[in-house]
Amino acid sequence: GIVREFANGLEEIFVVEEKRAFLELFIQSALYWTAERPLVVGKRDERGAPLLPPYGSLDGDMLRGALAARLARRLPADLTHRWQAPTDMAAADVTIPLLARTPYYCSGCPHNRSTVVPDGSMAIAGIGCHTMAHFMDRDTFGLTQMGGEGAHWVGMSPFTEIEHVFQNIGDGTLAHSGSLAIRQAVAAGVNLTFKILYNAAVAMTGGQQADGLVAIPELTRALEAEGVRRVFVIQGMNSAFPEDARWAENAELWSRDNFDEAQRILRETEGVTALIYDQECAANLRRKRRRGIAETPNTRIFINEAVCEGCGDCGRISNCLSVQPVQTEFGRKTQIHQSSCNFDYSCLEGDCPAFLKVEAGQVEKKQIRPFTLDIDLPVPPDQAATRCNVVMVGIGGTGVVTTNQILGTAALLAGFHIRSLDQTGLSQKGGPVVSNLKITREASEETGKVSAGEADVYLVYDLLAGIAVANLSRACAERSTAIVSCSEVPTGRMIVDTASAFPAQQHMIGLIEGRTRADDNVYLDALSLAEQFFGDHMAANMIALGAAYQRGVLLVDATNIEEAITLNGVAVTMNQNAFRLGRVAVAQPEWLAAEQAARIPPPAEAATLNPREEAILASVGAPDGSELERLLRWRIPELVAYQNAAYAQEYADLVRLVHTEERQRMPGETRFSEAVARYLFKLMAYKDEYEVARLQLKGEFQAALRAQFGERASYQYLLHPPFMRTLGMGRKLAFGRWFEWGYRLLVASRRLRGTPLDLFGYAKVRRVERALIGEYRALIRKALATLDSANYERAVKLAELPDVIRGYEDIKLANVERFWADARALGYADPDTPRPPRMQPAESAASGS
Repeated sequence: GIVREFANGLEEIFVVEEKRAFLELFIQSALYWTAERPLVVGKRDERGAPLLPPYGSLDGDMLRGALAARLARRLPADLTHRWQAPTDMAAADVTIPLLARTPYYCSGCPHNRSTVVPDGSMAIAGIGCHTMAHFMDRDTFGLTQMGGEGAHWVGMSPFTEIEHVFQNIGDGTLAHSGSLAIRQAVAAGVNLTFKILYNAAVAMTGGQQADGLVAIPELTRALEAEGVRRVFVIQGMNSAFPEDARWAENAELWSRDNFDEAQRILRETEGVTALIYDQECAANLRRKRRRGIAETPNTRIFINEAVCEGCGDCGRISNCLSVQPVQTEFGRKTQIHQSSCNFDYSCLEGDCPAFLKVEAGQVEKKQIRPFTLDIDLPVPPDQAATRCNVVMVGIGGTGVVTTNQILGTAALLAGFHIRSLDQTGLSQKGGPVVSNLKITREASEETGKVSAGEADVYLVYDLLAGIAVANLSRACAERSTAIVSCSEVPTGRMIVDTASAFPAQQHMIGLIEGRTRADDNVYLDALSLAEQFFGDHMAANMIALGAAYQRGVLLVDATNIEEAITLNGVAVTMNQNAFRLGRVAVAQPEWLAAEQAARIPPPAEAATLNPREEAILASVGAPDGSELERLLRWRIPELVAYQNAAYAQEYADLVRLVHTEERQRMPGETRFSEAVARYLFKLMAYKDEYEVARLQLKGEFQAALRAQFGERASYQYLLHPPFMRTLGMGRKLAFGRWFEWGYRLLVASRRLRGTPLDLFGYAKVRRVERALIGEYRALIRKALATLDSANYERAVKLAELPDVIRGYEDIKLANVERFWADARALGYADPDTPRPPRMQPAESAASGS
């Protein structure tokens, strides 16, 4: 009766409800037998076409377009025009690269390892941080409500040939309602391993204490009492138990080094088993260290980029966001982002000799050069505007929400009114985060979310988040000023995938400029500034806020902002100075440039060539100042040092042949010869024991290490020599600086490379590396024979194929297989290539003097 009374005399009812349609269907059913019933629309219109989405949340931007379309049929256009979304914000004309920032585990998170399952196994997700395994290659499926963990498997196990699965469950969920799930699985008699991820915090929502959580020894007894057949406790970093701990009879302690073996045993155990992975939440532990509650480890990890192959193995093993790719003259390499490292050390388990362990307690800590702002900063003119809508977009966990709260507090201190909304979700775990802030001179009843086209200030702390359609649509070309940090922070996918890279920066900036007041925008590398001036990446957002203030786009005064920073009470001095530094970036860019020049080491330059090396370079005939000449200036002296001048001349001879043919057949093109120059060098300078030794002793590496950790740096080389592998030793050994005499001996012995006296050369990987040099030359000559405009692009791709040949030992051999598969796909390699390698002397020059 109520519905019919409401509908009496109406022509149309528009039902707005989030998620699935319930009220809409109820109203349609209630009015079905009414003689003159109104049209009822909501999720779909009268033709059955989608109108409102049945998922996510509904906001004003979604509703106004749908409402405008319905009202336009009944009202004049001049009344409904203002309801339409800005036409220049239409998502259809925004070309966004297929790359997005997704939530990810924090650096050093125990879930980086705990969510991995053995080959051939699968895991089911529950509620907690471990749910983010869905974004990674973790063989994880499903989702359930809290306390429903295992119910999937109880229901489906009779109908599948899969005999066992792992069920991830967090310790907080276990304490809340997970014991019921375990009881159900035991009663059902299924083969299931509950993987209890014990990190001692409700990590996803801020590190709160998990109420009702019991100690692990007591937990093992509870699991045994519930009927769990077998319990393994994996001891992660800093995991320790009292000697008098009372364990269950069926409980065993395992090291995380044997994690895979433990899972395989439980997989083969009939019935319900449990694996407790004990390692504290990395984010919570980092908070404790900042507050002085927990001790900061002395051990740091450093990577010699010259030795690094950029294969991504350390990233795949550790899954750590602090293991970051970096582009160098010799391609992609890897570095440890010291500011965000949480000291998990999983990256050391990668198969690579480039890692060093530095004991910070024995070295002179790197000192950040102090600075004083002894310059007058002009105050931006007072604004006559009555409001300021600010949209901040960045990366979760970097202080975006905190920056928004500080600015909001400053506005309140200044007597303004604010409305605020933080859109976070999983974003605190490295995903995109959006904060909205409306600052007004008069109180108003409105939502905190800034609608499409209504942002006055578009504060971009992360370019990838800044170009996302949902965020960029808040800006307007006539209204919005963008303050953009151009720092490139790798996504989780970039850490583990060597083929993944940032879109061109100019393309991303162009997208932002197309929807903002381009002439008024500010661009700066806030992350680099934060680390150069404060040694901490967490200062970056406050630097950008300072730039926004100095540009004059905020209603709030600097005094109020600095007072709000004080009230926040966290890293007050650093954040106030960071805010002032951002002001300087806009007001006194010349001063900032001079200050940076004193802090940043000059870029590396190619070595000065001696007369013999100059002659080798001249033999190629590369034009002065060309990219080809630049490439050769870097690589020729390296090959001379690698083996000898004759070896470098062999390299130059093929480059000269390619360069000559390319000029004749493809005038104006240089990409083919440049690619050959890059990748023939890569193959000829393969990193055997002799070359690794040479690169570890290079002065550039030693200087970089001292710049990072001080003049008295104490460090150890972490190596896993092949002969030790054959003896069954499965982990790296640490060698102190005394081992450098061994490196010097190896460098002096490099002329044995490729000869019958080369004891290292009999290994399969060394034979493959030597054979690849001649095989690549043959492929290039084959491509040269038919080079023309029709197949030029194919020839360039062939020349670039060695880029995939990365890593050491088995990793390299697997990538060599990729190389040959790609060469065959391009049509340059026969199906039966490559032939099995055999021990043979290297090409003539390699063994000469």
